[in-house]
Amino acid sequence: MSKLAETGQHVRSSAAWSSIFRPGSPFRDGYADTPRNRSYVIMNNVLYHLHPVKVKRHGVRLSYTLCLGGLSFFLFILLTITGIFLMFYYRPTSPQAYLDIQALATDVTFGQVVRNMHRWGAHAMVLTVFLHMARVFYHGAYKPPREFNWVVGIVLLLLTLLLSFTGYLLPWDQLAVWAVTVGSNMGSYAPVIGEQVSFALIGGTQITPDTLLRWYVLHVLFLPFIIVIFMSVHFWRVRKDGGISGPL
Repeated sequence: MSKLAETGQHVRSSAAWSSIFRPGSPFRDGYADTPRNRSYVIMNNVLYHLHPVKVKRHGVRLSYTLCLGGLSFFLFILLTITGIFLMFYYRPTSPQAYLDIQALATDVTFGQVVRNMHRWGAHAMVLTVFLHMARVFYHGAYKPPREFNWVVGIVLLLLTLLLSFTGYLLPWDQLAVWAVTVGSNMGSYAPVIGEQVSFALIGGTQITPDTLLRWYVLHVLFLPFIIVIFMSVHFWRVRKDGGISGPL
């Protein structure tokens, strides 16, 4: 056995190699292409674990799914990346917020491009999530055993709308102020706790610069955190409910 082969064998038999390549991996010694080892590969690899072991033929037919769920998730990732970029140049204070948005278009390299990607990506995500829900309803995929995931999907649609609405306010221009006024007034009509909801949304009895900070935290922290939790539950339930539902 050559020196190189001996070194390779020593590396493959090390504890570090075994901890990285889990049982069932084809990179471990003694690997055999058996159903048991294939299952091990899926169970021990987080990337493979995101996908089901088997995919039904209709589940990959583009004319059936239109990949609307995948497009929605892709747009969420795009919005996260572009949103992080915008956070470097945006300050949620009045009147600095409006000036920062203007500066993005003139002073920041690719600032206007990234902002437009974020803005139009948000519009597109609202559209794809709505169409995804419409497709699920049209194909009857809300019926048992998927009724729980249908409710999770409705929550995700509402969270998407809230994310879009809170982002619409961040330029803190005249349109944003009036949108906050309308939104807080709508919240005040909530049964029993209307006044408390309005107070929580604007941070007081009148719209002030503190209101902007409140909506900013909702947009960049609270709502994304909640939507990631519900998306995780949504993807998990898609798998546990047997993957994408079949045609009626």
